[in-house]
Amino acid sequence: MNDQMLESMFGKFGKVFQPNEVLFCEYEPGNDFYLIKEGKVKITKTIGTSIKTLDVLEAGDILGEMAILEEQPRSATAIAVTEVKALNFNRANFEMLMTKNPALAMKLLHIFSFRIYDQKRRLMILLMDDIVGKVCDVFVMLYEKQYNNDVYNEIILSATVDDIANWCAQPVGEVQKVLMQYVKTGKLDLYPDKIVIHNISDFQRIVNQKRKPT
Repeated sequence: MNDQMLESMFGKFGKVFQPNEVLFCEYEPGNDFYLIKEGKVKITKTIGTSIKTLDVLEAGDILGEMAILEEQPRSATAIAVTEVKALNFNRANFEMLMTKNPALAMKLLHIFSFRIYDQKRRLMILLMDDIVGKVCDVFVMLYEKQYNNDVYNEIILSATVDDIANWCAQPVGEVQKVLMQYVKTGKLDLYPDKIVIHNISDFQRIVNQKRKPT
């Protein structure tokens, strides 16, 4: 979706949020979604007695789309990190866009398909019982996204310790301990901006052992 298209639509569908302003809250009813034009939005979720940051979204990302697709309460809270300019769509104007602007509709549906996969994959990680299983499943998830299951031995994941912790919704220090254990056993090498996994199959086996049958 190009900048010119977004700019032309902002006058009609645009909203501006200031830093720390809430776009929507977990559990509240939702009938609209946002496409970020500028800025960053933090997605948080209540897990047990803690509030965990699940993701930080940037320009081009969408959020809140499940309200349109499934008519369910919000599954997370969205908070502006910086000033945010976003396009706001509800069910009525989304249906209008679908019929009057097929090119835009196809772009949004393409984004939806990736976002739905990401949400379901993240839920699978969060449902793991222990932090080791969560970390291993993040490795497998990133492998699936970067390599499409085409490489079976050494892989390089473009991720930091903070990234892994965010996907796990676990403290960075605890995730660091798990990673260092795997460094000590020679299963991975840890760098500031990447993680080298020597045999992804090792981690796939751990995930299969720890994942609850559905």
